[in-house]
Amino acid sequence: MPELPEVEALADFLTEHLVGRTVVRVLPVAVSVLKTYDPPVTAVEGHEVSAVRRYGKFLALATSGGPHLVIHLARAGWLQWKDPLPGGMPRPGKGPLALRVALETGAGFDLTEAGTQKRLAVYVVADPREVPGVDRLGPDPLADDFDEARLAALLKDERRRLKGALRDQSLIAGVGNAYSDEILHAAKMSPYKLAASLTPEETARLYEALRGTLTEAVERSRGLAAGRLKSEKKSGLRVHGRTGEPCPVCGDTIREVSFSDSSLQYCPTCQTGGKPLADRRLSRLLK
Repeated sequence: MPELPEVEALADFLTEHLVGRTVVRVLPVAVSVLKTYDPPVTAVEGHEVSAVRRYGKFLALATSGGPHLVIHLARAGWLQWKDPLPGGMPRPGKGPLALRVALETGAGFDLTEAGTQKRLAVYVVADPREVPGVDRLGPDPLADDFDEARLAALLKDERRRLKGALRDQSLIAGVGNAYSDEILHAAKMSPYKLAASLTPEETARLYEALRGTLTEAVERSRGLAAGRLKSEKKSGLRVHGRTGEPCPVCGDTIREVSFSDSSLQYCPTCQTGGKPLADRRLSRLLK
């Protein structure tokens, strides 16, 4: 799933390639992709792209005199830049293509989604805040005013585990499954630690890990073409998706806890005092 660093890099890439250019066609290919119908998607056509902004894990394309095209790539969605776009009309139901945006230059981009769960979402709105997922976003962790005191205030009454709290978009915008693992590893904290139980020293450590991990990832991704961002994300991860590999800090084996639709990875030595976390799904399989 694209998270804050990748979406930030996509916003930079699209700012360079879209701003000042006119949209001539927005073509939904998958019925499921459009989440709004008034104004229609054709309302974007004929307008110049004036800005590209990131809201958490959402991308918003502003147009001069027209509506915003807001994109959420969800778990398996991606943006593929094409210069030029292929000729002919794409056929619905054939392949992962969900929506195509064409410019007057002949270039443009495709939104694609792999797998059977169709969660990629596109909205056409007068204001990005009309999108429910954008409206309920918490503060951006890379914003200038997001300081240690702000993080402490967000967590002080949180009775959830840190892993769940970090992934909650209404609490902190932009962090997903992968970077929450990376942040907790950098902070040397268990994903099961209660958010409200952090001491001031632990809050400071988590804050530094949060800002540092995301800033590093953004810098690694900055300037890359859209097609290279996925591989850059994967290569930069230290624990997420690396079950069974040695921890790059201490050499212990990275372990996993599986859930119904996701998993987390962690280092026992760095994060949990050497103790493996209970994996209920694995335990059931061993019975």
